[in-house]
Amino acid sequence: MFFAATTILTTACSEEEKSNDGIDSGSNSLPGNVIVWPKDTTVTLTDHFLVDEGQVLVVEEGATVIAANTEVKPEIVVLGSMYCLGTEENPVTFTVEASSKGNRFSRNWGGIICGYDCPELVLLHTVIEYGGALTTENSLSFRNQLFKTETGEGVPAVHFCNPDGKMLIQNCVFRNNAEDQIYITGGESIVSNNYFICNGEEGGEAINYKSECKADIAYNLIYDANTNGFKLSNSGFTNVQSHLYCYNNTIVNSGWRRPKKKGGSIWLEEGIYAEMYNNMIYDCRWGLKHDTEAFEDEKCVITPNYYFASTADGVAQMQPDESEGILNGANDIMSATPGDKDPLFVNFTRQSNININVGGNEEGAPQEWNDAWDFHLAAGSPALTGGNTSFTRHFAGGLTFEGLNGIYSQTTFTSPAPSAFFGAFGSK
Repeated sequence: MFFAATTILTTACSEEEKSNDGIDSGSNSLPGNVIVWPKDTTVTLTDHFLVDEGQVLVVEEGATVIAANTEVKPEIVVLGSMYCLGTEENPVTFTVEASSKGNRFSRNWGGIICGYDCPELVLLHTVIEYGGALTTENSLSFRNQLFKTETGEGVPAVHFCNPDGKMLIQNCVFRNNAEDQIYITGGESIVSNNYFICNGEEGGEAINYKSECKADIAYNLIYDANTNGFKLSNSGFTNVQSHLYCYNNTIVNSGWRRPKKKGGSIWLEEGIYAEMYNNMIYDCRWGLKHDTEAFEDEKCVITPNYYFASTADGVAQMQPDESEGILNGANDIMSATPGDKDPLFVNFTRQSNININVGGNEEGAPQEWNDAWDFHLAAGSPALTGGNTSFTRHFAGGLTFEGLNGIYSQTTFTSPAPSAFFGAFGSK
């Protein structure tokens, strides 16, 4: 097993880094056909990387994976299982060469694309950035007919599509990906406590769910999604209607750069069954909207949520409007005038040239992300109370990943309980 794992690793690495491919003694006892990208090493991808059926890719804490071929634009295609096991102090990072970071939408690699029978995907404390390559005939996802079956399509940072599979994305950072941050078309999943920062060169959602899904999506921060923070749809339905709990998320400055009607905060369509509680929508182009020709399921719950606008356009564009498809709920809290009901973030200064209808990247588009921002709620915030905590989420009892047995200290993960405050952070 040591020989097999080492051989597979070195084929993806440059000659300079082959000295780093040793597997520590703890990895030698891993079960099955396991590929290990070891702790605190660098893997340089100059070609696509395939995790074949029956294989497992384990990326240990501190590993950095660099896509380093701007012609190939490497993809990681996962037909088996993949586990990225970063820590808060030592995350896993998927990125591009420094020369490709001058353009936040460089599209110089293609993300993590899972196969239809991928059993499990786990991303813990993982940074995924600068993805969104356009597919060619040589793209591994196209050759395996995954995600999109035509060339010229932008791929998301992460795609998971097994209705019988399981996925966990927790404490991760997605940023500067040119298409959707995550695009999910099947399986049971928990997506919690993540940062989704700036995505979509011309379109794209932060969190995009289709049919065949059961998910708890909570305590995520979304900043500057080109189109929507959430696009939730039951399109592709065959066997299982998606039922999603989306609660205690914060969406800031989203939808501005999308000139069409979908650009906003939350979009519901095509028979989706979504329960939306305690979410904070802050200076987004639109409030919650639905497709006026392909409705969501009547069982959907869309209140209570918190809507803040610092501009007159923002106030107007979150009011109920049948022709525009804007929806509100009876228990929502909303700005009545510009600046009303400010949730009082601990550290976030609204830009002076805000233009929620800019429709591109011109002046007035969202300012670049600042790591010093703090979206906790200050004392006296009107958003500290009023949320709903009485619903029962899917995975209150946990979601178990069998493939982590023998690899990681934890195999069962519980989705976080809802909070009475609005948004992802509450008070400090």
